[in-house]
Amino acid sequence: MQLLAGLVLYGVSMAIMIRSGLGLSPWDVFHQGLSKVTGISFGTVVILLGIPILLLWIPLRQRPGWGTLANLVVIGFVVDFALSVLPAGHALPAKIGYLVTGILMNGLATGLYIGSRFGPGPRDGLMTGIAGRFPRLSIRLVRTTIEVTVLAVGFLLGGTAGVGTVAYALAIGPLVQLFLPLCTVEPRRLSLVE
Repeated sequence: MQLLAGLVLYGVSMAIMIRSGLGLSPWDVFHQGLSKVTGISFGTVVILLGIPILLLWIPLRQRPGWGTLANLVVIGFVVDFALSVLPAGHALPAKIGYLVTGILMNGLATGLYIGSRFGPGPRDGLMTGIAGRFPRLSIRLVRTTIEVTVLAVGFLLGGTAGVGTVAYALAIGPLVQLFLPLCTVEPRRLSLVE
């Protein structure tokens, strides 16, 4: 249930940030840019892009879990549904409210789905796979390189980058650090008495 709640909340948080119009996470700038260029819905782009990203896991020797596969599908459908029912923020206070709510929800959602221990999402696994395969590269360097690359390409394709992108970049690390320990499921040890 925690995995599903995290994935649904993640999809909703993405839609809320999109409706803020103030900027998206780097990956979502890329997703939105591809959506604009191809005419495919945002959520469908999220799902379809996850497939080649998962194929990149093979040479990195990353193994998907149930959470990886659920992440691939659930978030895309949820974000499309949420976009269909969520009105755009028109006034600046509404836009700021959407942005702050979206970032906070995204941090909690990340803590929930990663903390469920069913496997990372395709994009997270790409980062950890590269860092694991090339130990001289830090997670920070790998993550930053990936994020800057997808942000630049997404922006060139017409994705929305702005103050929200900067706010997300500054806030998501501390938020995940806060929520992940609170949401992490401890492995249960079975005894012979149980």
